[in-house]
Amino acid sequence: MIRKQRKIVTVGFVALGCPKNIVDIEKMLAKIAQSGLVITAKPENADVVVINTCGFIEPAKAEALQAIYHAVDCKGRGNVKKVIVAGCLSQRLGRQLLDQVPGIDAVIGLGQRDNIARIVKKTLFCKKRLAYLEHWPKKRSNDSGRLLITGRHWAYLRISEGCNHRCSFCTIPAIRGKFRSKSRLRILAEAAELARCGVAELNIIAQDTTCYGRDLKMKNGLAKLITELEEIAGVAWIRLMYLWPTGIDDRLIDAIASSKKTIHYLDIPIQHVNRTILRAMRRPDTKDRLHRLIEKLRRAIPDIVLRTTLIVGFPGETDRQFAELLEFIKWARFDALGCFQFYPESGTGAARMPGQIAQTVKQHRLEKLMLTQQEIAFAKNRNRIGNRLTCLVDSIDDKGIGRGRFYGQAPKVDSICIIEHCSATAGQFINAEVTGTENYDLIVRQI
Repeated sequence: MIRKQRKIVTVGFVALGCPKNIVDIEKMLAKIAQSGLVITAKPENADVVVINTCGFIEPAKAEALQAIYHAVDCKGRGNVKKVIVAGCLSQRLGRQLLDQVPGIDAVIGLGQRDNIARIVKKTLFCKKRLAYLEHWPKKRSNDSGRLLITGRHWAYLRISEGCNHRCSFCTIPAIRGKFRSKSRLRILAEAAELARCGVAELNIIAQDTTCYGRDLKMKNGLAKLITELEEIAGVAWIRLMYLWPTGIDDRLIDAIASSKKTIHYLDIPIQHVNRTILRAMRRPDTKDRLHRLIEKLRRAIPDIVLRTTLIVGFPGETDRQFAELLEFIKWARFDALGCFQFYPESGTGAARMPGQIAQTVKQHRLEKLMLTQQEIAFAKNRNRIGNRLTCLVDSIDDKGIGRGRFYGQAPKVDSICIIEHCSATAGQFINAEVTGTENYDLIVRQI
């Protein structure tokens, strides 16, 4: 008797969004691979295309819709059988996506992440259009068993989900729900699993990492956690991302300063410094407190590298208030800075505020601020020429040019080190000397 060979079902994955989204994507990829489905690197020719979307602000939404329409177009040409949309935009818009884009076959809410393989199979053989829109899971996420797409030597480690802050411009609490910390034991188990897979750099992420443990009645949760994480063999760098300024206290600063593995890099989104704007944003900070925090960090950790994120063009922002922000940036001299124009996101308080700023004004302010930051960043780079650094090699091309990072460069969001005549392999640490600069990047030679 000749058995009929089972047809191989291929799944193409389009990965969009922030590091939190990347963790969800890696978990879904693992579930798909474990189910016997085959992941293809060419989603435009897959049986099923899964698009994991971001829906935080308008540009992310536009990028997601572009990817969705492209997949639907591939389906219309007969190259793809089914199109599934997942992620934050699905959670935010739900069934509206089915109405907006007729070619979508299924829409998946965030609570269905771990059911992705079953949903792919059902969608493939179902003639109906499906919507799996259960809200975010009430239980705390388990991110173990991921199929890493970041590379083997670095990864994101999510320590909590959701957010309890109510910033007037932000959609995250509505999309991802209330703040929920993972247990210490689960985080440590996930970190150990990543280390066994060869991960040397753990990038700690959450919507606000300084809140870790508060819902579990833990005191100094983040400080205690990094102390335990540095005991894991194989982990060399622990990088802290997304720290609310008001959550950084003396205990946490001391823990970072005394840690052998927590690198001296902090990502601290401040958004603005003007008192009126901060109040309208529902941010508890003040310019004076931010000023004191930066001074305190630099006194306690002299080689600290600071990154921040800002919003320009918030409703009611005057020329004088923008000038106040610009002067603060000139004083603070952040090592890295990301800036966004304000977008009036549906469902947020700021979208309904009076005094909405014209697009041309927002664009002008964005460009002026980023040019100011460029001068700061370029000057800091020039001052590093001749310095010796430890670099983590990320990749090497066929010409022997390596690309890596020293501790002051976070993956994907910051500049890089261009390593001339690199003899190391990806994932190795090397000693290097800075010999020059190329825009925001450092040029180094291996020593």
